[in-house]
Amino acid sequence: MLKRIVLITGATSGIGKATAKVFAKKGYHLILTGRRRDRLKEIKKNFEIKYATRILTLCFDIRNSEAVKKAIKTLKPGWSKIDILINNAGLASGLAPIYKGDIDDWEVMIDTNLKGLLYITRWVSENMVQEGKGHIINIGSTAGQEVYPNGNVYCATKYAVGALTKAMRLDLYDKNIRVSQIAPGAVEETEFSLVRFKGNKKRASIYDDYNPLRSRDVAKVIYFVASQPKHVNIENILLMGVQQASAALFDKSGRRFDTQLDQDSQL
Repeated sequence: MLKRIVLITGATSGIGKATAKVFAKKGYHLILTGRRRDRLKEIKKNFEIKYATRILTLCFDIRNSEAVKKAIKTLKPGWSKIDILINNAGLASGLAPIYKGDIDDWEVMIDTNLKGLLYITRWVSENMVQEGKGHIINIGSTAGQEVYPNGNVYCATKYAVGALTKAMRLDLYDKNIRVSQIAPGAVEETEFSLVRFKGNKKRASIYDDYNPLRSRDVAKVIYFVASQPKHVNIENILLMGVQQASAALFDKSGRRFDTQLDQDSQL
């Protein structure tokens, strides 16, 4: 008989991978999804050995509705009863004013951050309703709380995640299914900026003069939300580093904290 099962989208790096690590250490079994098969295999091998857990990997593009449906619908009975869905997959592509926006970038963000989240939630939530229990945790952003210059479409998708979180809760509260949103500010130990700037490492080096959150910080908060008593639902958490005050306001006077003191063993 399997222990509680957590499905994490976008699990090959950043917040998704850090979250998988926390739940593996806590004894959960994991379904990890992503587009990079080699990374999924590596994580599965390392985590199963290190944490004595069971991991199922599903390699697909969350923007492909049929691939998402097939992946969930063909889960074997031992894996289909998902207790927690963590909708982590998301990205920013480009940074430009609306009149210079790249429409391909817009499509990628809408298809990933919004439609991809909807696709997987559709089929996982159906199973949760049948089981009469579950928890959906959507990873939003400070960009879904307030907009910032040149962030237009990315911000719009994250605002939509916030609205969907509230709407899902209205649809599912009487089905014994919890729905939560975690909205982090700037986070390092991820590929967010590298993806946004299309591999330009110089432009992606945006954390050198302040301490942002780290992926493990967000992972701890996700686990905190998921581990509350069954009658408790934390609907929304907004978190930022001390040197960030809003979606666009940062104290860039230098890195003030020695984050190396907080080792992985403390997760």
